[in-house]
Amino acid sequence: MSDRVLIHVGTPKTGTSYLQDVLYRNRERLAEAGILYPAERFDAHFLAALDLMRLPWGGLETEAVGAWERLAAEVREHPGTAILSHEILATASRAQVGRALASLGHGAGTEIHLVLSVRDLTRQVPAEWQENIKHRRVLSYASFLEELRDPAREGAIASWFWGVQEIPDILDRWGSALPPERVHVVTVPPPGGAPDLLWKRFSQVLGLDGLDLDLTPERSNPSLGVPETALLRRINLAANAVVAPADYRPLVRELLAHRTLSRRTGSPRIALPPQDRPWIEELARSWVEEVRERGYDVVGDLDELAPAPPPEKYVDPDRPPARKVAAAGVDAITALLQENARLRHCEERLAGELAETRAALERSYLRPSYRLREKVVNRLQQGRVGSAALAVYRRARGRSSRSA
Repeated sequence: MSDRVLIHVGTPKTGTSYLQDVLYRNRERLAEAGILYPAERFDAHFLAALDLMRLPWGGLETEAVGAWERLAAEVREHPGTAILSHEILATASRAQVGRALASLGHGAGTEIHLVLSVRDLTRQVPAEWQENIKHRRVLSYASFLEELRDPAREGAIASWFWGVQEIPDILDRWGSALPPERVHVVTVPPPGGAPDLLWKRFSQVLGLDGLDLDLTPERSNPSLGVPETALLRRINLAANAVVAPADYRPLVRELLAHRTLSRRTGSPRIALPPQDRPWIEELARSWVEEVRERGYDVVGDLDELAPAPPPEKYVDPDRPPARKVAAAGVDAITALLQENARLRHCEERLAGELAETRAALERSYLRPSYRLREKVVNRLQQGRVGSAALAVYRRARGRSSRSA
């Protein structure tokens, strides 16, 4: 049974992709320090979360069956500290949380800690809409905000958003069975701070201080500007019917969004419309006060959750400047052309290798020794004794081919 388990449950857009990338790539170094990050593949914790919550996810839920129990069993067998991390865990129900904690040893001697990373709500709202777009959705920004304003929160968009973003509720569901000192709230610094400050906070709460880890980012989830997100939404509207989900992720999400459009850093950022700022700012302030009163371990400063100032000029993502969208489109087309050229070169190289292999095979057929072996085999196959002798020979050679 693990002595100590730290469960990082989100929230989304708080450096989670970077944290998980570092933990995954440094598994061996962590193991040397007695820390388990149980993951045979980079998305192991994502699949485990899908399994725990029985979430549909484009067919991946079938691949996820049994993933949580396999992960939990590995944690239970580890005698030291274990770390789990995925942001969609934030939306787990109370029953699912209870099952998760019990399977990890809560109540059986294991010290469970909850870690929740949080960011200013006025930055989280536009970030979540952008994530929707990067996952093939076509909802306009105005429609997205309208769903969030619905007091009933019955729509799929509102249900998901508040499930992974409503800080006091997440802490209620995940932390009600834990003492406050074992509930750690990590605040994301505002823009302009030291680039490694968030990692230092994660490192502190997860007990990674002093470990020599490779912090070079390989996987990240960068943000896009207004025209770039508008372009991506238009691509979704046009291409969702003809581009399969399995092809969308590498071509659209990774190549276009993450590796191409995210580099256009001079574009205006997505922000809250002026008419939506008051109610979101008031809600954010109420959350901060509630968390402050509960006495959790805060790593960072709750004042960093204060609403960010509005931009000098609001740019509506549903009505972006046409010239800037066109410029982003040119960059996207260029990236696709470069990728197509790369794939064509790969195809030509593989075709050449295949032609060489075929030629070598044909040359081997023309050798006298091959023709003699083929003649002997054909004769042996015509008789019972010969066929039996060939079968014994093939078993001895360990071959399944019928060509020798």
